[in-house]
Amino acid sequence: MIPKNRLPMHPGEILKHEFLVPLGLSQVELARRMGVPIQRINTLINGKRDMTAETAVLLSRVLKTSSEFWMNLQVARDLYKASKHLSHAA
Repeated sequence: MIPKNRLPMHPGEILKHEFLVPLGLSQVELARRMGVPIQRINTLINGKRDMTAETAVLLSRVLKTSSEFWMNLQVARDLYKASKHLSHAA
């Protein structure tokens, strides 16, 4: 369910607080395991990059989650933003 009164957390925040910190995994190590540049992880965690399908698949492989988990976080955020934008436009 999409929150009605607050913007859902960015997938990068979830990645940092629910996975990296508890696992003691650095951004550098995660990037290495995923085979991507560190900037990709850093910009995601800092909310400057949205979750892509490719990143979701790579994260799911490394963190033993589903790619849908990551994409659903992004979709919830996108839908919230679209809903707020359209309600202000009406």
